[in-house]
Formats: sequence, C-alpha cells, structure tokens
Amino acid sequence: METFGSRAFNQQHGRVKEAARKAPVRITERGEPAFVLMSEAEYRRLSRQRPTLLDFLSDPRPEADFAFSPERVDIGSRDVDLD
Repeated sequence: METFGSRAFNQQHGRVKEAARKAPVRITERGEPAFVLMSEAEYRRLSRQRPTLLDFLSDPRPEADFAFSPERVDIGSRDVDLD
C-alpha cells in the first residue's frame, strides 16, 4: 500500500488520487496512519455484506435448493442435584 503524508496529500492530490485508482492509499498524520483513500469500486467491494447462513437457507431460487438431512444425535440427560 502506497503511503502519503498529509502534506503530500494536500499538495499532490492529483497524484494521490491516481494512486488510489490502482490500490488503496494510506494517509498519515505526524507519521501515524490516519486515513485510507480508495476508489469507489473498491469501497463497494469491501463494504458489500456477505450472505449469512439464513440468507442461503431462505434463498427462494430453484437452483439454490438442496437436500439437508442431518444425522440424529441422541444427547443423554442426567439428574442434577441443586441442593
């Protein structure tokens, strides 16, 4: 990841934007990472919500249908003395 100081970011914004078109760019303040600049497309890709198990199970499309028959598991119980 290319890194620019805040002064370079302010003075060379065209160069920084061009670098951000290719890959995310780190902006530092007083030598410490402070911001990341990236293209809109990269931001959308990263912020896209990943589907949950519920999303997969509730998918109404015919091609998303699958057989699911889990093995039965017998879990024994035991008496508990609460005194």
